[in-house]
Amino acid sequence: MTLKINSLNNELTRFILVGGMNTLNYYIVFLFLHNLLNFHYMAAHITGFLISFVISFFLNTYFTYKVKPTLKKFLQFPLTQVVNVGVSSILVFVLVDLLSLNSNIAPLIAVFFTVPVTFIVTSKILKQ
Repeated sequence: MTLKINSLNNELTRFILVGGMNTLNYYIVFLFLHNLLNFHYMAAHITGFLISFVISFFLNTYFTYKVKPTLKKFLQFPLTQVVNVGVSSILVFVLVDLLSLNSNIAPLIAVFFTVPVTFIVTSKILKQ
């Protein structure tokens, strides 16, 4: 049991590190598009998400779960993000349009609600 818990802790730690890097990648793209190129916040959000999504696949296969990336896994990987992008987009909308929160801060708040679910789904898909 200890081995399994240690393995889970190591994967979770690596997942959080990759998630942190992906969040940074996403946020840099988001800020660049939204503030420098004047994209609407939602267009910048979705574009940043898609770019960080591809990076996330490779970081999670090679680093987090230490599995070989395959076309099948890459094609299934979007399932890990359906909930993530759906929930985060709804949260960003609610925070900005309904609660009048700054559109530069809303995506950072939304990410805290999506990480646990995404870890579970990603693990199931990439480790099959």
